[in-house]
Amino acid sequence: MTYNNHMNFLLIIIGKFTSFVSRISGRGHGSTWPGHIALSVNKNFIKDTLKNSKIKIILIAGTNGKTTTTSLVQTILEKDGKEVIHNVSGANLLNGIASTLLLHSNIFGQISADFAIFEIDENTLPLVLGQTSPEYILLLNLFRDQLDRYGEVNSIVLKWKDALSKLDDKTTLILNADDPQIAYLGKDLPAKPLYFGINDKNLHQKQIQHASDSTHCPKCGTKLEYQYRYYSHLGVWTCKKCGLKRSDTAIQKVSHYPLPGIYNIYNTHAAVTLANALHISDQTTDSALHEFKPAFGRQEVFEEDGRKIQIFLSKNPTSFNVSLRTVKDLQGKHILLLLNDRIPDGRDISWIWDIDTEELVKDDIHVLISGDRAHDMGLRIKYSSSSEFSFFNLKFSMKNSNFKFQIEDNLKKAINLGLEQTPKSETLYILATYSAMLEVRKLITGKKIL
Repeated sequence: MTYNNHMNFLLIIIGKFTSFVSRISGRGHGSTWPGHIALSVNKNFIKDTLKNSKIKIILIAGTNGKTTTTSLVQTILEKDGKEVIHNVSGANLLNGIASTLLLHSNIFGQISADFAIFEIDENTLPLVLGQTSPEYILLLNLFRDQLDRYGEVNSIVLKWKDALSKLDDKTTLILNADDPQIAYLGKDLPAKPLYFGINDKNLHQKQIQHASDSTHCPKCGTKLEYQYRYYSHLGVWTCKKCGLKRSDTAIQKVSHYPLPGIYNIYNTHAAVTLANALHISDQTTDSALHEFKPAFGRQEVFEEDGRKIQIFLSKNPTSFNVSLRTVKDLQGKHILLLLNDRIPDGRDISWIWDIDTEELVKDDIHVLISGDRAHDMGLRIKYSSSSEFSFFNLKFSMKNSNFKFQIEDNLKKAINLGLEQTPKSETLYILATYSAMLEVRKLITGKKIL
């Protein structure tokens, strides 16, 4: 046994024990500390462990939809009879990946599973590519998110482009054709690109959202023209100056979409495109989609005293806007907004001014607000209830005097109040940032997630 193998042997034993203690003591799932310890001792622990196994690697990255798409892919693969491991949502940094490998390996560092699916933090993808040789990389989208941590979209794109340029032709890239920056990543690379997107003119949104990030050509910088715009900057686009345009997609539609919302059409098309690349039969894929259950906090539904609670993770302007659109399509009348500014959410909450909260200002929608920054969200909603228009060069201001919202700082009280105001057989929709979503689930289920 070599020195590295001997060291990894000890790290695996220590890591498994650490995870066990963490779980039985109620301190969490133990999904990051084992990997943190392993990487602090051996920075190449991930690479060393993968050398001992024939497991195939799938990486999934993007601002929105990672967890749902990972769950979709896992469901399809397991329906096809494959053994799959994946990192727990929230454990999407290097230590989470190291923990996943450690906890699923035997004491000799060998993993018997067929596939490892890793959802990856945007900033971490280049680091992961330095430790792995993935068979497939699925890139969903890029939107502004936690600007205090990630920076602008362009800075992420440059890091991804550099990391992807080092791949060989053994890797297949599955890219969102409707996101100009993501689609352009597939140009001039050894890795083989496949594309997914939406091909439905009925989903076209005529009104441009505030949160539209990548609307200029990634090649020449000219403002893009859209035949169809589905949400934010995603759609059927073309550059009239240099001729760059949206690529053809591998699939047009699927027989069943397990979750509502336009973003889940993208997630489903991404997962099915990967399934097709793996030569999984349409029958198997269709059956898996019908059996799919949402990942925690991603449109999960809970029953409470004859009422339903449905949670939508809404962590940036784009995901919040699409959640609002989905709730509107579901004819939701009772909404609880939760805004936190903790480390997992990002400290900068200026993004709430890019949310289309004007959609909420209607007489028949009841809005409650809670969370650490509830009053900031309340101010945003208050401004949404005012509008100004001009007539013969005179400006007039109108307010929806009938619209009311309520702030309740105590989260538990806010949930109870929301349920009291929601009639039986109807649904309370909760739109929450990441840490707030975890709090809600803990209160509802009495369990911690991580």
